[in-house]
Parts: sequence; C-alpha cells; structure tokens
Amino acid sequence: MSTSMRHIISVLIENESGALSRLVGLFSQRGYNIETLNVAPTEDETLSRLTLTTYGDDHKIEQITKQLNKLIEVVKVIALSDGAHIERELLLIKVKALGTARDEIKRTADIFRATIVDVTPTTYTVQIVGTTEKLDGFIDALAENTILEVVRSGVSGIARGEKVLSI
Repeated sequence: MSTSMRHIISVLIENESGALSRLVGLFSQRGYNIETLNVAPTEDETLSRLTLTTYGDDHKIEQITKQLNKLIEVVKVIALSDGAHIERELLLIKVKALGTARDEIKRTADIFRATIVDVTPTTYTVQIVGTTEKLDGFIDALAENTILEVVRSGVSGIARGEKVLSI
C-alpha cells in the first residue's frame, strides 16, 4: 500500500485561452489539491509548460495523470518525481532588519546562498533559489517576528539526463 507523498507533475499544454482553467478545473472537480502551480511559455510559442505539485498515493497520481491526458489541450504529461529530476523554486522574502538583526539576517542569507536584493533603513528583501526544503529551511532559520511578506514562485522542474518533455 502506498503512502501519500509529494509529487511533481509536468504538463505540456496548448497555449490557448481557457486551457489552464480546464486543467485546474479537473483538479477541483475531483477534490485534488494543487500545492504549487507554475506555468510559462516554452520555446514553441504554441505550447506552455505547466509544473504542479500535489500530494497523494501512487493510485491517486495515476488517476490524475490519466485524467490530464484526456484533456484535449494536454499534449504530454510526465510525473517528474517518478525519476531523477532537478527542481527549483524562487522565494522573495521581506524581513524587518533593525539594529543587530541586520547582521544576523545577512549571515543567515550567506549560509543559505541567498541574495539581499533590496535594502531600506528598516527592511531587507532577500531572494533565494533552491528546493522547497531549502526555502522552508531558510524561513525556519529567520526569527518568525521578522518576516513581513513572503512570495514564492512554485516549483519548476526538469528531468535529469536525456529524458525530455517534448512532442
């Protein structure tokens, strides 16, 4: 029996009005939750690549994949988490940076290889790219009362090696 775990699904979808809405509607109709969603055009202007993360057991993910493949606009679907893959997410986080906390935030950013991209007399805005776990770790390392605002891109992913998602 499989347990509920995080899955990354990548979809090539026709770049046309309403395609994203129908795909997302498929999830909501079946009570599946999308944790993160990232969509952008590909090198082919007629296609977009959609990467989403969701939780479920293997059976649920298999059902999701089958349902996605039935959508007319869907060209190809792969479950990235089934094989070796690279994933990245972007985090922008605005934090209070007053007095000695400024140095501590800078040290924490350096440890996580983050970049301070905006500085005011009272705040830092920090950019960090990495796995979801790395970003979560950075947030956990900051004092909770210093966080003012968090923006995350959602996961982008690609298979390692020769495997590609293309038509």
